[in-house]
Amino acid sequence: MPARPYWKGQIRLALVSIPVEVYSATRSGSATSFRQIHEPSGKPIHYLKAVTGIGPVDPEEIIRGYEYERGQYVLLGDDELEAVRLESRKTLELALFVDADAIDATWFEKPYYVVPADDLAVEAFVVLRDALRETRRTGIGQLAMRGRENVVAVMPCGRGLVMQTLRYADELTRAQGYFRDIPDTAPDPELLDLAESLIARKSGGFDPARFHDHYAEALRDLVERKLKAHGRKVVAEDEERAAPAGSNVVDLMAALKQSLEKPERRGAAKAPPRRAAKKR
Repeated sequence: MPARPYWKGQIRLALVSIPVEVYSATRSGSATSFRQIHEPSGKPIHYLKAVTGIGPVDPEEIIRGYEYERGQYVLLGDDELEAVRLESRKTLELALFVDADAIDATWFEKPYYVVPADDLAVEAFVVLRDALRETRRTGIGQLAMRGRENVVAVMPCGRGLVMQTLRYADELTRAQGYFRDIPDTAPDPELLDLAESLIARKSGGFDPARFHDHYAEALRDLVERKLKAHGRKVVAEDEERAAPAGSNVVDLMAALKQSLEKPERRGAAKAPPRRAAKKR
C-alpha cells in the first residue's frame, strides 16, 4: 500500500462517521514516455517559467491568479485558498443511494480504493460495505481534494470499497448530437442472428490480464532496433494491407458467416451454450 493516501477523512452515513483513507487505484508508470530532444546536440529540452518582457522568474515569486476579465487577475495566496472551508474537504457525506447499474459508464472519471483508517473504523466500514452489497446500491456524495470538489460514487470492491469520481453534468457532451444521423431502422433478422451467434461464441468472464498494450511493446521493440542500428534510421516493417471493408449487405453477410467458421484462438474463453435461434 502506498505510504501516503491521496485523501484522508471520514465517510458519513447519517450520524455514523467512518474514518477512511483514499488511494489512487491507477498508475501511469507502465506508459511509454518521451522527452523532447534538441537534435543537433542530443540534449533534452527544459521548460522555463517566464514572464513576457521580463524573462525567467524565481518559482518563489509565482502565486495563483483567477482571470475575471481578459488580462485582469485576482491574486490568491496559499493561505487565502486554505481559508475556503468546505465540509467535503474532510467529510464524504453519502447523501443519495442509487441502483448499482444506474450510472452510465460515460460519467465515470477515475477510480480510488477506500480503506479503513484504523482498527476502530473496521466494524463500521464492513457494515457499510456489506449493506451496499446486499442492497445492490451505490452511494453518491461530494468530496473536495486537490483543489476541486468532486461528485463521487462509492461501491463495494472485494474486502474494501472503490470510489469513482464522476463528471459534472456540464462536463459531458450530450450523445444526441453525435447519434442523430444514425437511422432508426431495424437490422436484417438473419444478419442479427449471425451477429448474436458470434457474440455468444466470444462471450466469457472479464479477465483484464488477457489484454496488454501492444503499442508500448512495439515502441520498446523499435527502441531496441534503433539501438542495434547505432542511431541510423529504422525502416518500419511492412504490414499486411487490410482487406477493404464491405459496403453492402452481401459483404456483411459473408463476413459474419466467415467469422463464425473461423476457429477460435487457443486460450480464448469458451462461450456458454447458445439457446436455439429465435424464429423471426
